[in-house]
Amino acid sequence: MRENLNAECGVRNAECQWRCRAANDLAHLFRIPHSALRTLAVTSLPLTPVLVGPTAVGKTAVVAAWAEREPITAVSADARQVYRGLDIGTAKPSAALRARVPHLGLDVVEPGERYSAGRFARDAAQWLGQIGDTGRQPVVVGGTGLYVRALAEGLFHEPPLDLARRDQLRAWTADLTPARLAHWAARLDRRFAGGGRQRAGRAVEVALLTGRGLSWWQEHARATGAMRPWYIQLTLPRDALHRRIAQRVDEMLTAGLVDEVRRVLAAGVAPHAPGLDGVGYRETAAMLAGRLPERELRDAIVVATRRYAKRQETWFRNQLRGGSGSGMRDAGGVWTLDASEPPESLAARIVERWQEVTHPASRISHPAQ
Repeated sequence: MRENLNAECGVRNAECQWRCRAANDLAHLFRIPHSALRTLAVTSLPLTPVLVGPTAVGKTAVVAAWAEREPITAVSADARQVYRGLDIGTAKPSAALRARVPHLGLDVVEPGERYSAGRFARDAAQWLGQIGDTGRQPVVVGGTGLYVRALAEGLFHEPPLDLARRDQLRAWTADLTPARLAHWAARLDRRFAGGGRQRAGRAVEVALLTGRGLSWWQEHARATGAMRPWYIQLTLPRDALHRRIAQRVDEMLTAGLVDEVRRVLAAGVAPHAPGLDGVGYRETAAMLAGRLPERELRDAIVVATRRYAKRQETWFRNQLRGGSGSGMRDAGGVWTLDASEPPESLAARIVERWQEVTHPASRISHPAQ
Protein backbone atom coordinates (compact mmCIF):
# COMPACT_ATOMS: atom_id res chain seq x y z
CA MET A 1 0.00 0.00 0.00
CA ARG A 2 2.81 2.41 0.95
CA GLU A 3 4.60 1.66 -2.34
CA ASN A 4 1.45 2.47 -4.28
CA LEU A 5 1.03 5.78 -2.47
CA ASN A 6 4.67 6.68 -3.06
CA ALA A 7 4.26 5.83 -6.71
CA GLU A 8 1.16 8.01 -6.92
CA CYS A 9 2.91 11.01 -5.39
CA GLY A 10 6.17 10.49 -7.27
CA VAL A 11 4.57 10.12 -10.66
CA ARG A 12 2.25 13.04 -10.07
CA ASN A 13 4.98 15.45 -8.97
CA ALA A 14 7.67 14.45 -11.45
CA GLU A 15 5.43 14.30 -14.48
CA CYS A 16 3.64 17.55 -13.72
CA GLN A 17 6.90 19.44 -13.23
CA TRP A 18 8.58 18.41 -16.47
CA ARG A 19 5.43 18.52 -18.60
CA CYS A 20 3.77 21.65 -17.28
CA ARG A 21 6.02 24.09 -19.15
CA ALA A 22 5.53 22.27 -22.45
CA ALA A 23 1.78 22.22 -21.88
CA ASN A 24 1.74 25.97 -21.25
CA ASP A 25 3.61 26.58 -24.50
CA LEU A 26 1.14 24.43 -26.40
CA ALA A 27 -1.75 26.28 -24.81
CA HIS A 28 -0.79 29.49 -26.61
CA LEU A 29 -1.26 27.72 -29.91
CA PHE A 30 -4.81 26.78 -29.01
CA ARG A 31 -5.70 30.28 -27.82
CA ILE A 32 -5.47 31.63 -31.36
CA PRO A 33 -9.04 32.77 -32.10
CA HIS A 34 -10.81 30.68 -34.71
CA SER A 35 -14.36 31.93 -34.10
CA ALA A 36 -14.90 33.24 -37.60
CA LEU A 37 -13.62 30.08 -39.27
CA ARG A 38 -15.58 27.85 -36.92
CA THR A 39 -18.83 29.75 -37.57
CA LEU A 40 -18.48 29.32 -41.31
CA ALA A 41 -17.65 25.64 -40.93
CA VAL A 42 -20.50 24.87 -38.53
CA THR A 43 -23.23 26.57 -40.56
CA SER A 44 -22.29 24.52 -43.62
CA LEU A 45 -22.82 21.23 -41.78
CA PRO A 46 -26.05 19.25 -42.20
CA LEU A 47 -28.72 19.59 -39.54
CA THR A 48 -29.19 16.16 -37.96
CA PRO A 49 -31.76 14.93 -35.41
CA VAL A 50 -30.15 13.64 -32.21
CA LEU A 51 -32.41 11.67 -29.87
CA VAL A 52 -30.95 11.47 -26.37
CA GLY A 53 -32.04 10.46 -22.90
CA PRO A 54 -31.15 8.20 -19.99
CA THR A 55 -31.14 4.44 -20.21
CA ALA A 56 -34.60 2.80 -20.27
CA VAL A 57 -36.37 6.07 -21.09
CA GLY A 58 -37.74 4.65 -24.35
CA LYS A 59 -35.47 5.87 -27.15
CA THR A 60 -35.59 2.61 -29.12
CA ALA A 61 -39.39 2.55 -29.09
CA VAL A 62 -39.51 6.10 -30.45
CA VAL A 63 -37.07 5.18 -33.22
CA ALA A 64 -39.28 2.24 -34.19
CA ALA A 65 -42.34 4.51 -34.36
CA TRP A 66 -40.38 7.20 -36.20
CA ALA A 67 -39.41 4.69 -38.88
CA GLU A 68 -43.10 4.09 -39.58
CA ARG A 69 -43.41 7.71 -40.74
CA GLU A 70 -40.27 8.25 -42.80
CA PRO A 71 -37.23 6.26 -43.94
CA ILE A 72 -34.55 6.71 -41.31
CA THR A 73 -31.23 5.11 -40.46
CA ALA A 74 -30.23 5.11 -36.80
CA VAL A 75 -26.67 5.86 -35.70
CA SER A 76 -26.18 4.42 -32.22
CA ALA A 77 -24.25 6.71 -29.87
CA ASP A 78 -23.97 4.16 -27.09
CA ALA A 79 -20.60 3.28 -25.61
CA ARG A 80 -21.73 -0.24 -24.69
CA GLN A 81 -23.61 -1.27 -27.81
CA VAL A 82 -20.41 -1.11 -29.86
CA TYR A 83 -19.32 -4.47 -28.40
CA ARG A 84 -20.01 -7.69 -30.25
CA GLY A 85 -21.64 -10.51 -28.33
CA LEU A 86 -22.95 -8.22 -25.61
CA ASP A 87 -26.57 -7.87 -26.65
CA ILE A 88 -28.79 -8.48 -23.62
CA GLY A 89 -27.05 -6.28 -21.06
CA THR A 90 -26.69 -3.40 -23.52
CA ALA A 91 -30.35 -3.53 -24.59
CA LYS A 92 -29.49 -3.53 -28.27
CA PRO A 93 -32.38 -3.14 -30.70
CA SER A 94 -34.00 -6.46 -31.54
CA ALA A 95 -33.09 -8.36 -34.68
CA ALA A 96 -36.59 -7.66 -36.01
CA LEU A 97 -36.19 -3.90 -35.57
CA ARG A 98 -32.70 -3.92 -37.08
CA ALA A 99 -34.07 -5.78 -40.10
CA ARG A 100 -36.66 -3.05 -40.58
CA VAL A 101 -34.60 -0.01 -39.60
CA PRO A 102 -30.89 0.12 -40.54
CA HIS A 103 -28.67 0.68 -37.49
CA LEU A 104 -25.02 1.73 -37.55
CA GLY A 105 -22.69 1.81 -34.55
CA LEU A 106 -23.60 -1.64 -33.24
CA ASP A 107 -21.20 -4.60 -32.95
CA VAL A 108 -18.15 -2.58 -33.96
CA VAL A 109 -15.42 -4.09 -31.75
CA GLU A 110 -14.72 -7.11 -29.56
CA PRO A 111 -15.37 -6.87 -25.79
CA GLY A 112 -11.65 -6.76 -25.04
CA GLU A 113 -10.99 -3.74 -27.28
CA ARG A 114 -11.07 -0.09 -26.33
CA TYR A 115 -13.42 2.20 -28.24
CA SER A 116 -13.19 5.90 -27.50
CA ALA A 117 -15.40 8.90 -28.15
CA GLY A 118 -12.79 10.03 -30.64
CA ARG A 119 -13.01 6.86 -32.64
CA PHE A 120 -16.79 7.01 -32.54
CA ALA A 121 -16.78 10.56 -33.90
CA ARG A 122 -14.56 9.55 -36.81
CA ASP A 123 -16.62 6.45 -37.57
CA ALA A 124 -19.95 8.23 -37.19
CA ALA A 125 -18.88 11.08 -39.47
CA GLN A 126 -18.31 8.49 -42.20
CA TRP A 127 -21.62 6.79 -41.44
CA LEU A 128 -23.49 10.08 -41.73
CA GLY A 129 -21.95 10.64 -45.14
CA GLN A 130 -22.89 7.15 -46.27
CA ILE A 131 -26.48 7.60 -45.08
CA GLY A 132 -26.74 10.89 -46.94
CA ASP A 133 -25.83 9.11 -50.17
CA THR A 134 -28.76 6.70 -49.71
CA GLY A 135 -31.36 9.44 -49.38
CA ARG A 136 -32.47 8.22 -45.95
CA GLN A 137 -32.66 10.48 -42.93
CA PRO A 138 -29.92 9.84 -40.35
CA VAL A 139 -30.97 9.94 -36.70
CA VAL A 140 -28.31 9.82 -33.99
CA VAL A 141 -29.65 7.91 -30.98
CA GLY A 142 -27.98 7.29 -27.67
CA GLY A 143 -27.27 7.88 -24.06
CA THR A 144 -23.49 8.34 -24.13
CA GLY A 145 -23.12 12.09 -23.93
CA LEU A 146 -19.41 12.13 -24.71
CA TYR A 147 -20.05 10.34 -27.99
CA VAL A 148 -22.76 12.80 -28.93
CA ARG A 149 -20.63 15.81 -28.05
CA ALA A 150 -17.61 14.50 -29.93
CA LEU A 151 -19.72 14.09 -33.06
CA ALA A 152 -21.56 17.41 -32.70
CA GLU A 153 -18.80 19.69 -31.43
CA GLY A 154 -15.70 17.99 -32.74
CA LEU A 155 -12.76 16.21 -31.23
CA PHE A 156 -10.18 18.01 -29.21
CA HIS A 157 -6.64 17.76 -30.45
CA GLU A 158 -4.97 15.05 -28.40
CA PRO A 159 -2.02 16.50 -26.49
CA PRO A 160 1.36 14.89 -27.19
CA LEU A 161 2.15 12.22 -24.63
CA ASP A 162 5.42 10.49 -23.86
CA LEU A 163 4.57 6.91 -24.79
CA ALA A 164 7.12 5.28 -22.49
CA ARG A 165 5.86 7.19 -19.47
CA ARG A 166 2.28 6.54 -20.51
CA ASP A 167 3.00 2.81 -20.48
CA GLN A 168 4.50 3.15 -17.00
CA LEU A 169 1.38 4.95 -15.82
CA ARG A 170 -0.88 2.28 -17.28
CA ALA A 171 1.07 -0.41 -15.45
CA TRP A 172 0.47 1.50 -12.22
CA THR A 173 -3.23 2.28 -12.83
CA ALA A 174 -3.92 -1.35 -13.73
CA ASP A 175 -3.54 -2.19 -10.02
CA LEU A 176 -5.96 0.50 -8.84
CA THR A 177 -9.61 -0.20 -8.14
CA PRO A 178 -12.12 1.71 -10.31
CA ALA A 179 -13.08 3.83 -7.30
CA ARG A 180 -9.45 4.72 -6.55
CA LEU A 181 -8.79 5.53 -10.19
CA ALA A 182 -11.85 7.79 -10.33
CA HIS A 183 -10.67 9.46 -7.11
CA TRP A 184 -7.34 10.39 -8.69
CA ALA A 185 -9.01 11.52 -11.92
CA ALA A 186 -11.17 13.94 -9.91
CA ARG A 187 -8.18 15.11 -7.84
CA LEU A 188 -6.14 15.85 -10.96
CA ASP A 189 -9.00 17.41 -12.92
CA ARG A 190 -11.68 19.14 -10.84
CA ARG A 191 -14.01 19.18 -13.86
CA PHE A 192 -13.73 15.45 -14.45
CA ALA A 193 -17.26 14.39 -15.45
CA GLY A 194 -16.98 10.80 -14.30
CA GLY A 195 -17.29 7.66 -16.35
CA GLY A 196 -15.92 4.17 -16.46
CA ARG A 197 -12.45 2.88 -15.74
CA GLN A 198 -11.22 3.62 -19.25
CA ARG A 199 -12.16 7.30 -19.11
CA ALA A 200 -10.79 7.76 -15.59
CA GLY A 201 -7.50 6.19 -16.63
CA ARG A 202 -7.23 8.47 -19.63
CA ALA A 203 -7.96 11.53 -17.47
CA VAL A 204 -5.14 10.54 -15.11
CA GLU A 205 -2.73 9.97 -17.99
CA VAL A 206 -3.41 13.32 -19.64
CA ALA A 207 -3.24 15.26 -16.37
CA LEU A 208 0.02 13.71 -15.20
CA LEU A 209 1.77 13.75 -18.56
CA THR A 210 0.80 17.28 -19.65
CA GLY A 211 0.18 19.20 -16.45
CA ARG A 212 -3.33 20.06 -17.65
CA GLY A 213 -6.60 18.28 -16.98
CA LEU A 214 -8.45 16.46 -19.74
CA SER A 215 -11.31 18.97 -19.48
CA TRP A 216 -8.88 21.83 -20.19
CA TRP A 217 -7.67 20.19 -23.38
CA GLN A 218 -11.22 19.47 -24.47
CA GLU A 219 -12.15 23.11 -24.03
CA HIS A 220 -9.11 24.78 -25.59
CA ALA A 221 -8.23 22.40 -28.40
CA ARG A 222 -11.57 21.48 -29.92
CA ALA A 223 -12.12 21.08 -33.64
CA THR A 224 -15.31 21.38 -35.68
CA GLY A 225 -17.99 18.71 -35.42
CA ALA A 226 -19.46 16.62 -38.22
CA MET A 227 -23.04 17.87 -37.93
CA ARG A 228 -25.33 20.54 -36.52
CA PRO A 229 -27.36 18.77 -33.83
CA TRP A 230 -31.13 19.07 -33.54
CA TYR A 231 -31.51 17.71 -30.02
CA ILE A 232 -34.60 15.88 -28.81
CA GLN A 233 -34.22 14.90 -25.17
CA LEU A 234 -36.56 12.31 -23.67
CA THR A 235 -37.24 12.58 -19.96
CA LEU A 236 -39.41 10.87 -17.38
CA PRO A 237 -40.39 11.63 -13.79
CA ARG A 238 -37.95 9.91 -11.47
CA ASP A 239 -40.42 7.28 -10.19
CA ALA A 240 -41.53 6.38 -13.72
CA LEU A 241 -37.94 6.01 -14.90
CA HIS A 242 -37.11 3.82 -11.91
CA ARG A 243 -40.03 1.55 -12.76
CA ARG A 244 -38.83 1.19 -16.33
CA ILE A 245 -35.31 0.46 -15.13
CA ALA A 246 -36.55 -2.29 -12.82
CA GLN A 247 -38.65 -3.76 -15.62
CA ARG A 248 -35.70 -3.73 -18.01
CA VAL A 249 -33.40 -5.43 -15.50
CA ASP A 250 -35.99 -8.15 -14.95
CA GLU A 251 -36.30 -8.64 -18.70
CA MET A 252 -32.51 -8.84 -19.10
CA LEU A 253 -32.17 -11.48 -16.41
CA THR A 254 -35.03 -13.49 -17.89
CA ALA A 255 -33.50 -13.21 -21.37
CA GLY A 256 -30.22 -14.73 -20.14
CA LEU A 257 -27.88 -11.95 -19.01
CA VAL A 258 -25.98 -14.29 -16.68
CA ASP A 259 -25.43 -16.83 -19.45
CA GLU A 260 -24.30 -14.06 -21.79
CA VAL A 261 -21.61 -12.93 -19.34
CA ARG A 262 -20.61 -16.51 -18.57
CA ARG A 263 -20.18 -17.21 -22.29
CA VAL A 264 -18.05 -14.10 -22.86
CA LEU A 265 -15.80 -14.92 -19.89
CA ALA A 266 -15.44 -18.52 -21.09
CA ALA A 267 -14.26 -17.15 -24.44
CA GLY A 268 -11.27 -15.61 -22.67
CA VAL A 269 -12.45 -12.04 -22.14
CA ALA A 270 -11.08 -10.60 -18.88
CA PRO A 271 -13.63 -9.57 -16.21
CA HIS A 272 -12.27 -6.00 -16.32
CA ALA A 273 -12.27 -5.77 -20.12
CA PRO A 274 -13.78 -2.56 -21.57
CA GLY A 275 -16.89 -4.37 -22.77
CA LEU A 276 -17.62 -5.78 -19.31
CA ASP A 277 -17.01 -2.50 -17.48
CA GLY A 278 -20.60 -1.33 -17.91
CA VAL A 279 -23.58 -1.50 -15.58
CA GLY A 280 -25.10 -4.97 -15.42
CA TYR A 281 -22.02 -6.73 -16.71
CA ARG A 282 -19.84 -5.57 -13.84
CA GLU A 283 -22.29 -6.86 -11.24
CA THR A 284 -22.90 -10.12 -13.09
CA ALA A 285 -19.18 -10.80 -13.42
CA ALA A 286 -18.80 -10.15 -9.69
CA MET A 287 -21.58 -12.63 -8.95
CA LEU A 288 -19.99 -15.29 -11.14
CA ALA A 289 -16.67 -14.71 -9.36
CA GLY A 290 -18.33 -15.24 -5.99
CA ARG A 291 -18.00 -11.63 -4.85
CA LEU A 292 -21.75 -10.96 -4.95
CA PRO A 293 -24.49 -13.33 -3.75
CA GLU A 294 -26.80 -14.40 -6.56
CA ARG A 295 -29.86 -13.30 -4.60
CA GLU A 296 -28.48 -9.73 -4.54
CA LEU A 297 -27.67 -9.51 -8.26
CA ARG A 298 -30.99 -8.10 -9.43
CA ASP A 299 -31.11 -5.31 -6.86
CA ALA A 300 -27.43 -4.47 -7.39
CA ILE A 301 -28.02 -3.97 -11.12
CA VAL A 302 -31.15 -1.89 -10.49
CA VAL A 303 -29.33 0.42 -8.07
CA ALA A 304 -26.31 0.79 -10.38
CA THR A 305 -28.56 1.51 -13.36
CA ARG A 306 -30.44 4.19 -11.44
CA ARG A 307 -27.17 5.90 -10.59
CA TYR A 308 -26.04 5.66 -14.19
CA ALA A 309 -29.32 7.16 -15.43
CA LYS A 310 -28.95 10.03 -12.96
CA ARG A 311 -25.45 10.77 -14.27
CA GLN A 312 -26.78 10.73 -17.83
CA GLU A 313 -29.58 13.16 -16.97
CA THR A 314 -27.15 15.50 -15.24
CA TRP A 315 -24.78 15.40 -18.19
CA PHE A 316 -27.47 16.12 -20.77
CA ARG A 317 -28.93 18.90 -18.66
CA ASN A 318 -25.59 20.67 -18.29
CA GLN A 319 -23.68 19.84 -21.46
CA LEU A 320 -26.00 19.82 -24.46
CA ARG A 321 -25.86 22.83 -26.76
CA GLY A 322 -28.04 22.96 -29.86
CA GLY A 323 -26.44 23.91 -33.14
CA SER A 324 -26.81 27.30 -34.80
CA GLY A 325 -29.99 27.41 -36.85
CA SER A 326 -31.35 24.32 -35.16
CA GLY A 327 -34.84 25.76 -35.07
CA MET A 328 -35.24 25.05 -31.38
CA ARG A 329 -37.43 27.38 -29.38
CA ASP A 330 -36.40 25.95 -26.01
CA ALA A 331 -33.47 27.27 -23.99
CA GLY A 332 -30.14 25.88 -25.05
CA GLY A 333 -31.39 24.52 -28.36
CA VAL A 334 -32.71 21.32 -26.78
CA TRP A 335 -36.30 20.16 -27.21
CA THR A 336 -37.42 18.20 -24.16
CA LEU A 337 -40.25 15.68 -24.44
CA ASP A 338 -42.00 13.72 -21.70
CA ALA A 339 -41.51 10.06 -22.58
CA SER A 340 -44.66 9.16 -20.65
CA GLU A 341 -46.48 9.72 -23.94
CA PRO A 342 -46.87 6.71 -26.26
CA PRO A 343 -43.93 6.29 -28.66
CA GLU A 344 -46.25 6.77 -31.64
CA SER A 345 -47.39 10.15 -30.31
CA LEU A 346 -43.83 11.25 -29.64
CA ALA A 347 -42.71 10.18 -33.11
CA ALA A 348 -45.57 12.09 -34.73
CA ARG A 349 -44.64 15.26 -32.86
CA ILE A 350 -40.97 14.88 -33.72
CA VAL A 351 -41.61 14.36 -37.43
CA GLU A 352 -43.99 17.32 -37.55
CA ARG A 353 -41.48 19.61 -35.85
CA TRP A 354 -38.69 18.31 -38.06
CA GLN A 355 -40.70 19.26 -41.14
CA GLU A 356 -41.22 22.74 -39.71
CA VAL A 357 -37.50 23.14 -39.14
CA THR A 358 -36.28 21.78 -42.46
CA HIS A 359 -39.11 23.09 -44.69
CA PRO A 360 -40.23 26.41 -43.17
CA ALA A 361 -41.45 27.70 -46.55
CA SER A 362 -44.09 24.98 -46.82
CA ARG A 363 -45.32 25.94 -43.36
CA ILE A 364 -45.79 29.52 -44.49
CA SER A 365 -47.44 28.53 -47.77
CA HIS A 366 -49.99 26.31 -46.00
CA PRO A 367 -50.77 28.00 -42.68
CA ALA A 368 -53.94 25.99 -42.19
CA GLN A 369 -52.06 22.68 -42.05
